[in-house]
Amino acid sequence: MDNRMEVREFLASRRAKISPEMAGLTLYGGRRRVPGLRREEVAMLAGVSVDYYTKLERGNLSGTSESVLDAIAGALRLDEAERDHLYNLAKAAGPSGRARRRPLQRKAVRPTLQFMLDSITGSPAFIGNHHMDIVAANQLGYALYSEMYRGPARPANHSRFIFLDPSSRDFYPNWDLAANTNVAILRTQSGRNPFDKRLADLVGELSMRSEEFRTRWASHNVRHHYAGTKIFCHPVVGELELAYEAMELPEDPGFSLTVYPAVPGSPSDERLRLLASWAATERIQEVAATAQPQDVRQP
Repeated sequence: MDNRMEVREFLASRRAKISPEMAGLTLYGGRRRVPGLRREEVAMLAGVSVDYYTKLERGNLSGTSESVLDAIAGALRLDEAERDHLYNLAKAAGPSGRARRRPLQRKAVRPTLQFMLDSITGSPAFIGNHHMDIVAANQLGYALYSEMYRGPARPANHSRFIFLDPSSRDFYPNWDLAANTNVAILRTQSGRNPFDKRLADLVGELSMRSEEFRTRWASHNVRHHYAGTKIFCHPVVGELELAYEAMELPEDPGFSLTVYPAVPGSPSDERLRLLASWAATERIQEVAATAQPQDVRQP
């Protein structure tokens, strides 16, 4: 991905979201030609010259110090995810970041990871990668996402399902939230992995095939996605309100574990039990795992 363009569009989009009133600036009349803050106002708030900030917003973050990045983040009122994204863009702009990274070799999901997944029997659990693929799951995990396995494409991919499969609008009662979250995660990953060809190809494919994706991608929103609540409408058991906890797997770079527990004794807890019974009857894990690739290329 073009780092300079990413920087330009990200900084400009964040600047447009901050009104002078939000920044504590006093206006003295006159029609403003731009939404949000002007460049000179961001420069003043960050304590840098207008020329220097203009250089940054034109895409040149190479060599920018942490103190300046912090000042820009403060002026633009970036949240934690946006601040991290700015740092990732600056890192990619440096000499070491511009050097294309050598792709890692194919890496199978370690057997012990599958053993761990299978030991989680009361909650859906899966291992994903930063391309939004499901690379391994337990029985309830495959059952929860059974709609993603109806088609022949493998590995099952959250982004392709949300934006290219009409059934996703039934599966996610709040489809807009699911779509916004998915794109924000992909945008975050693109900042962390700017030379990831598979990720760039995925973004290019979705941009070509989905206007809904293309519009959201242009907003440059990013987010951390580690804990919260999601609501699904499963075609077999109905509505499921599940918490989620996601964590990186340090021994397996690029992989993360996500578990979806239900509140004990809740209607969703009972429906998960029904889902487990259905999955065992349909042998859903065997069907999904048989079609699943044995290893996944990690760029």
